[in-house]
Amino acid sequence: MSPGPVPGPSAQAAETPEPVVTVQRLVKRYGDIVAADNVSFSIRKGEIFGIIGPNGAGKTTTVECISGLRVPDSGRILVEGLSPQKDRKKIREFVGVQLQDCTLPPRIRVGEAVELFASFYPDPFNPDDLLETLGIARLKNSEFRKLSGGEKQRLSIALALVGNPRIAILDELTTGLDPEARRETWALIERIRDRGVTVILVTHFMDEAERLCDRLALIDHGAVRALDTPEAIASRAGGRRVRFVPSVPVDDQILRAIPGVEEIERKDKFVTVTGTGDLATSVISALEQVGVRVSELEARSGSLDDAFVQLTKRAARPETGGGEE
Repeated sequence: MSPGPVPGPSAQAAETPEPVVTVQRLVKRYGDIVAADNVSFSIRKGEIFGIIGPNGAGKTTTVECISGLRVPDSGRILVEGLSPQKDRKKIREFVGVQLQDCTLPPRIRVGEAVELFASFYPDPFNPDDLLETLGIARLKNSEFRKLSGGEKQRLSIALALVGNPRIAILDELTTGLDPEARRETWALIERIRDRGVTVILVTHFMDEAERLCDRLALIDHGAVRALDTPEAIASRAGGRRVRFVPSVPVDDQILRAIPGVEEIERKDKFVTVTGTGDLATSVISALEQVGVRVSELEARSGSLDDAFVQLTKRAARPETGGGEE
């Protein structure tokens, strides 16, 4: 069956206020390691929900519990009102999963793999239509072993979607791809969402999260450190960053005396100061007074990268607990 047009995600969310996925106080341990520590969040219909964090933060464990591939030690998960553990067979009918490694028999052909996976579902997409939609129809007769990294990723997405899912879980699907392949894959994800699929996207790339996600859960050391839109999380970084090249070396004491300056970094010929207020104007004015000219000036507000670094640094301290919506 070929997918038809559907309303946009904002309209769907208005029609269906109840979340399609709810995670409440999820705990999962591996021996002494706590991979998920009271993780809580909910996911709305039709959105791209990102789960970000450093390597080993607990992101994959969380989505594996959502999909039913892992059994939590405690907590509650509902996927469209069903338990991933008790109702796993039912959930498989409408949840597609693409995990980090797509491994298939070396000689299996792309078309054969998609048709095989389609046979597992009661109402799958037409395999040929899906391959055409994902731009890999030309690879139908190609063997898996001969595919490039980007082609394997597209096949992995096809296998996750061929069951005609209402929810797709995509885990680190652009790791190892070149910049062009990454952007092409991003466009595919946006097309998936435009077809009405709710997407759970696991990534540790901040540019990917900013480009694709409606909301994010930042997980580190197994706990949720932030839960909001990419813009709102980025704003938590606060302050401003001003990078410049001074005409002569400038002592840190002079820079710290400038109103608003909080941190100073040096790399090669560049000096970067972080702080608050109209920082660029303050830096230029103060340095002019001591005979220092500023060139190659670059000023920007806090970014998702900045917030990520700040929040994961705090996670190293025991004061921050798990988050919930």
